[in-house]
Parts: sequence; C-alpha cells; structure tokens
Amino acid sequence: MAFVSVPRIRTLLLAGLALGVGTAQAHTGHGTSGLWTGMVHPLGLDHLLAMVAVGVWSVSVLPRQRAWWGPAAFLLALVLGAGLGASGLLLPGLEHGIALSVVLFGAMLVLARQPLPPGVGLGLVAAAAVLHGMAHGAEAPDTGFGAYALGFMLTTAALHFGGMALGLALRYQAARYQHWALAGLGSLCSAAGLYLFSHV
Repeated sequence: MAFVSVPRIRTLLLAGLALGVGTAQAHTGHGTSGLWTGMVHPLGLDHLLAMVAVGVWSVSVLPRQRAWWGPAAFLLALVLGAGLGASGLLLPGLEHGIALSVVLFGAMLVLARQPLPPGVGLGLVAAAAVLHGMAHGAEAPDTGFGAYALGFMLTTAALHFGGMALGLALRYQAARYQHWALAGLGSLCSAAGLYLFSHV
C-alpha cells in the first residue's frame, strides 16, 4: 500500500463527502428500495465519517495481521443492528447516538498513540455499528431487504477500505507526522460529530 498517494486519497474522500451532502441526516421519511438505495444510504455524513474513521483506526492501532478485525466487527454488528431496526426495534435518541459515535471514533484517533486495549476498542466499534445498523434497518424497503442490505454492506466495506488506505498512506508516506495527522483527523471527526449532534 506504500504506493497510495495522500493527494489521491484526499480527492477520493472529498468526492465521497460531496456525494454524501445530499443524503446527510436523511434517515427517515424518504423512499428506500433495492441495491442502489442501500449503497447510497451510508453516504450520509455521519455514517461516512464513522466508517472511514474505523478503517483508519484499525490500521493505526491494531496489530498489522489483525487490522481487518475493526471493519469485520463493524460489518457484523451492522447486520445485527439492521435486523433489529428492520423489525422495528429502535433505541430512543438513535440519531444522537449515531452522532456521538462519530465523536467517539474521532477521540479514538486522537488517542491512537496511547490506544485503548484492542478488545475495548473493538467492543466500542461493534456497539456503534449496531446504532448505525438500526438506522439502516429502520429504512429498509417493504420488499427486497436482501438487496438493500447488500448495498449498504458493499458501501460500508468500501468506506472501511478507503479509511484503511488512508491510514496506511499516513504510516508509509508521512510516518514522521502520523500521530499529528491522526490527532488532526480525529479532532475534525469529533468536531463534525458534535456539529451533527447539535443539528439532530
């Protein structure tokens, strides 16, 4: 992954943010159906930031052979949460919880130099993923849940991969500034989460 350029990744992330602007905070009141809607739903700013942050955190904190554990924990818990949401089980203040998960992931990046124990970090990742899954499941179409779920899983995996690529680029191409870069990214992520929280 040493060949991945930081400017190219930055461009891709900005493009993703631009795509997500129209769907940010769009968790209720719009029609949902099929694979495409499932793929677009995670591009809301709160989901996008959380999933990219999980990817960056995973390659920055977890042992190299286990970096995939973060995305795997998120994806598995996301499916569980989506099933709960589709069945009508939603937690009070779900949108606030999702925004706070963005704050949490940002804080985890800021603390990457002295990270939480991997088990604790993965537990927080999974708990947050359940909330994000509930939001996805709550908007599941009346028919075709499988295609919808496949769509948001594909986009989630792609966002995780993008975050992992960014984390690896920081490690190999900006090693001297990696911790500062992670702290900066984490601070921006947490600030965005607080903004989203205040506008739910």
